[in-house]
Amino acid sequence: MEGKIERYFDVLGDTMRGIEATGPEGEPVQTGIAIERAIGLIRGAATDGRKTMFIGNGGSAAIASHMAIDFSKNGKMPAMAYNDASALTCLGNDNGFETVFAGQIDMLGRRGDVLVAISSSGESPNILNGVKAAAARGIAVVTVSGFAPGNRLRGLGAVNFYVPSREYGFVEISSQALLHAMLDLAMGWTGVP
Repeated sequence: MEGKIERYFDVLGDTMRGIEATGPEGEPVQTGIAIERAIGLIRGAATDGRKTMFIGNGGSAAIASHMAIDFSKNGKMPAMAYNDASALTCLGNDNGFETVFAGQIDMLGRRGDVLVAISSSGESPNILNGVKAAAARGIAVVTVSGFAPGNRLRGLGAVNFYVPSREYGFVEISSQALLHAMLDLAMGWTGVP
């Protein structure tokens, strides 16, 4: 078992180091530069009295909640996650599950806000529709996805991060670490333990 554990963490580390970033036209961007751009969008929204919105399904919804509270409480950058059970079931029941994020963005999103869309597959219709609703309202989008390199979400943001794995666990852990790195760096982390 010890060998499997070591191999698991080796693969996870390689996956995280292999995260790729692209810009709005699909052009490759160095990951560090992409992180700086994403931080700039989020920090700029906060400075302008705007917020960052996080969306995701399942494990990505848990990441969205975690990051929204950490960006707000620790980073002093207003953020929220659109995964309240009542909102999801109301909009899902009335308009279809594929509208649950777009509906909330239409109601609460404002020009100058930022949307962080998290999807392991990059193919979830409700996430894709949420991103389209954000773009229509002049909301900057940051995407985090995995699985297929050509997933649809990967090309929809001003900044796009791709986790090179088809395994949920590796994609979710890497997504969480990437977003936490953004927050930690925005808060001034210097690399000194």
